[in-house]
Amino acid sequence: MGALNRLLENNRAWSARIRRQDPRFFLRLSRQQSPKYLWIGCSDSRVPANEIVGLQPGELFVHRNIGNLVKHTDLNCLSVIQFAVDILKVEHIILCGHHGCSAVQAVLRGERLGLSDNWLRHMEEVRRKHQETLNATGDDSKAFDRLCELNVIEQAANVCHAKTVRDAWENGQMLTVHGWIYGLQNGLLRDLNVTSTNFDEALRAYDRGIAALTM
Repeated sequence: MGALNRLLENNRAWSARIRRQDPRFFLRLSRQQSPKYLWIGCSDSRVPANEIVGLQPGELFVHRNIGNLVKHTDLNCLSVIQFAVDILKVEHIILCGHHGCSAVQAVLRGERLGLSDNWLRHMEEVRRKHQETLNATGDDSKAFDRLCELNVIEQAANVCHAKTVRDAWENGQMLTVHGWIYGLQNGLLRDLNVTSTNFDEALRAYDRGIAALTM
């Protein structure tokens, strides 16, 4: 229990520090949630969403899963998107992957992980779709980075195809979808240039993003 007690102690210290800096912070936070951003990212413990973009609690609505995947059969992720867009009225959806992703590496190497293999079958489809591009890198580490990036573009496209997002665009709601990659070695985010504000733009952005990675 020592490790858990340390977490509770850390929580008390964090709460006290926040209240010293802003005595009304938690009161305001408890009254409403009005983030402008939905972050869909990987569950990797090295990618703390709020911290790497410098946002406070209440400013970022977050969904995370292994490999930052967006599947048409995943009611968890789709429900988060629907709640964020229809209820919270977020203005931006950020699909963020990261270099050094263990899930991507397992798919690239054809490794068996156990139950997680079922989840990663969707990413395996991404690998097969872009196998020629990955082979052309001529280097395992470059292929690893490239698949991380290609996966972001494919998942951002899946966000754009989600019914909730398409309905929001058709109804004139201001909503922008982005695809970003995070570097574990330098802590920096990079925009993969697939930003979309409507469905037609999303189709063009996908082609543009894929072309940029296959040059």
